[in-house]
Amino acid sequence: MIITPQDSEADGTAALLLAAARNNAEWVAAVCRDGAFSGSVWSSARRTPPLYPDAVSLTPRASAAEVVAGIDTGSPGCSVKDSFAVLDLAPAGFEVLFEARWIHRPAGPPGAVDDVAAGAVRWSEVRTAAELEAWEAAWGGGAGTGLFRAELLARDLVFLAGRSGGRIVAGAVASAGGGVVGVSNLFTADTADTADAADGPDAADGPAGSVAAVDAAWAAVLGAVAARWPGLPVVGYEQGADLDAAVRAGFTPIGPLRVWLHTA
Repeated sequence: MIITPQDSEADGTAALLLAAARNNAEWVAAVCRDGAFSGSVWSSARRTPPLYPDAVSLTPRASAAEVVAGIDTGSPGCSVKDSFAVLDLAPAGFEVLFEARWIHRPAGPPGAVDDVAAGAVRWSEVRTAAELEAWEAAWGGGAGTGLFRAELLARDLVFLAGRSGGRIVAGAVASAGGGVVGVSNLFTADTADTADAADGPDAADGPAGSVAAVDAAWAAVLGAVAARWPGLPVVGYEQGADLDAAVRAGFTPIGPLRVWLHTA
């Protein structure tokens, strides 16, 4: 078979989508602890923590029956991340909660950003349980709940914190896996009250913060990723104004995803 440039590009995008889905599922699994990978699905028989999906499809071949079979649809709040937006879960009692776009950025340093916004915040990795508790409180816009356990700090992922005046005013999570680095939970001080709620039920991202602050946060996070994992492409998913911010940071939307919430 002769591979045309168009074929090669399509194959590359398909591979990136598979990597992004796997990377995100590994992040969800790290937080939820009780789930398991099986074939084309990650799922948890026990209800996951608030804001996290109970199942994540890993390939577009995953069937609705496979996804639903391993989860507790009898408990309120059960949700599924349809990583390729191909499933029909309505017959199983689900409704679409929101849709978003997977994003990809080639490996490399960030572009230039507003010097004033960037200079006002100093970034570093979270290294202790106390720092992680403060990070979660800033991300959630209130007191920490222990959602993110200190054991996560020993994995191949980092919680990045931007500080100003001694307090955390911005942050993100970066996790390596599947040959890519996934970035999630990016927030700035003016988005903390509606911070993108990790993965769930993959609640849609809240309003973006000031353009300069969000752009500076993306630049800092991408700089940290490039330093820690040089050569690895960066992925994630966003929607709305947050997708616009990611595009300004050099990302390209590469495919849809859909999150379903069980309502019946």
